[in-house]
Amino acid sequence: MAMSLNGKGNGRGRYRPLAEINVTPFVDVMLVLLIIFMVTAPLMTSGVTVDLPKTNAAPLNNDNQPLTVSIDAAGQVYLQDEAIDLGNVVAKLRAIAENNPDRRIFVRGDKELAYGRIMEVMGTISQGGFTKVALLAEQRSGPAPAKAATPPATPPAGPPARQRAG
Repeated sequence: MAMSLNGKGNGRGRYRPLAEINVTPFVDVMLVLLIIFMVTAPLMTSGVTVDLPKTNAAPLNNDNQPLTVSIDAAGQVYLQDEAIDLGNVVAKLRAIAENNPDRRIFVRGDKELAYGRIMEVMGTISQGGFTKVALLAEQRSGPAPAKAATPPATPPAGPPARQRAG
C-alpha cells in the first residue's frame, strides 16, 4: 500500500503556488553585467595607445576631470583622443578649459619616447599659462624595488675630530 508524505491522500497538495521569488537568475545576470563593465571601463579612458612608465608614487587627488595630452611613440601629440599640432595645443586647451589656468592637465608620454619631446610639450603648455601640469605613469604591481646600498661617506682629510665625553 502506497503512502503520501504530505498527509493528503488525494495528491492535490503537491503543486501549491510558490510565493517566493527566485533571485538566482537575477544575481547571475547582474554578475555578468558587472564583469562586462569592469572589463570595458578601463578601455574607455583614452583611445590613444601609450605605453606608460611604471612608478611607485601615490596617485594625485582627483577633484575634477583633468584634460589629457598624450604623446605616442612616434611623437604625435593628442589632446584627449584627437591628434593636434603642438602649436595649436595651448589655444585648444584654453578653449576647453574656458581660460581657467588652474585646470589640471595630465601629460601621458610613451616610455620609449625621448624625454626632450615630453618636456617640449610640457613647456609649451606651461608657457600658455597653465599651472597644474603633471606627468602620468602606471603604478607598479608588486613590492617596491630595494634601494641600492650607498657607500659609506669618506671622512674629510685632516686631523680627526675629538669626541666629547658627556
